[in-house]
Amino acid sequence: MNHIMTVFNQKGGVGKTTTVVNLSAALALLGKKVLVIDIDPQANTTSGLGLDKLAEKSIYGVIKGSKKPQEVIQHTKIENLDIIGSHGDVAGLEMDLAIEGNWQYRLKDALENCPGYDYILIDSPPSLGILSLMGLIASKEILLPIQCEYYALEGVGQLFNTIQLVKENYNKDLDLNGVVMTMYDGRTNLSTQVVENVKDYFSTMVYQTTIPRNIKLAEAPSYGQDIFTYAPKSAGAKAYESLAREMVKGEAKK
Repeated sequence: MNHIMTVFNQKGGVGKTTTVVNLSAALALLGKKVLVIDIDPQANTTSGLGLDKLAEKSIYGVIKGSKKPQEVIQHTKIENLDIIGSHGDVAGLEMDLAIEGNWQYRLKDALENCPGYDYILIDSPPSLGILSLMGLIASKEILLPIQCEYYALEGVGQLFNTIQLVKENYNKDLDLNGVVMTMYDGRTNLSTQVVENVKDYFSTMVYQTTIPRNIKLAEAPSYGQDIFTYAPKSAGAKAYESLAREMVKGEAKK
């Protein structure tokens, strides 16, 4: 059974896309078969994995029903890692779907035609709109990245309200996979305090691995590369490898 997971936080700038790109790469390098679904109109995950933002090869056609997933899946440069990319046209989807209606299960139904993957990671927009809700409805799990800053828990209550509504109305199997702390700076008391606060709130759901502030992680997307291709010996690469190993080990215990 594959793990269909949305990496989601309605706050922007928390390392969501960085996590999708590099966690998916790390899982693939561990030998897992991984499919990334980019439903964010900004398409940063698509370009971050070295793919062009192609309208004819995007999630747009899949959600509209004019394309089958197999027609738009692209292989990345990393073995075992595929992607259905996004494109600027996806920005207009929310309006179209709001008018058309019956949008809730379109992505979920499409993913039933994507067998053979150990992990399917969905990168959603930093908002609580139709596209994000489709990702949550299609998923079995949520991975929540939280930035090590003062307002780290801001909006988490709203997020859990949304999760509960999705569970009650569309997807009773949706659960929190875990919380990953991003942009951690061990030199500051603030980062340490924020991690402690988040652990108090989420208890054992917080991954032991923290993702550091790392210049290589920031640079890699400008080259269209994941961190393992761009700087495999960097602190960022070591962190995402550790996170992937922790995730796989945790899944084995379930």
